[in-house]
Amino acid sequence: MANQKVGLLGRKLGMTQVFDSNGAVQGVTVLEVQPNTVLQVKSAGGPDRYTAVQLGTGAKKASRTTRAELGHAKKAGLEAAPRLVQEIRLTEADAKGYAVGGTISVTLFSENDRVDVTGTSKGRGFAGVMKRHNFSGFKRTHGAHEYKRHGGSIGTRLTPGMTFKGKKMPGHMGDHQVTVHNMKVVKVDAERNLIYLKGGVPGAPEADVLIRKTTTVR
Repeated sequence: MANQKVGLLGRKLGMTQVFDSNGAVQGVTVLEVQPNTVLQVKSAGGPDRYTAVQLGTGAKKASRTTRAELGHAKKAGLEAAPRLVQEIRLTEADAKGYAVGGTISVTLFSENDRVDVTGTSKGRGFAGVMKRHNFSGFKRTHGAHEYKRHGGSIGTRLTPGMTFKGKKMPGHMGDHQVTVHNMKVVKVDAERNLIYLKGGVPGAPEADVLIRKTTTVR
């Protein structure tokens, strides 16, 4: 089998509960991982100048597929362009185990494995500093007006006379790429292409995720 560092593309179905061997209940996230097709293998010695494996999963509607996408998919033996395509950087030694047109299934992982899951967190829209950055807010007594949920001073008048980049202020909350490390694989259902992970995974139901063998085992 090829090196398992390549990972898999899947989607989050939601959360549920399962019982372990001791009868204790634990919350798990269920991910659907359809077989991933290897669309391209890039090499540092080639025109791309880096080594990576390009994976695709799902199928796009024909009306939303360009001829370039369709031609790229047909080189891998697919009839339709994948809905989700992503590259994963690998070493030259790891990439040699993969060939265009090959598939990788959920059996890449097994029970009790540790994985890192990357997804996009839920978007919360525009939020103030109390919700976005957990500020405590201003006092509610002694004549305070209109500033109960404000962030306070954002800079100085003379020196340096500016607001520094990165200052915690109101703005768009969520909708960021988030990686949760060291998640435990509770169960792998190869027949239904499902993987059960202990704990929560970033994103809303139906969100796309990338699952890889963890690099931070604790």
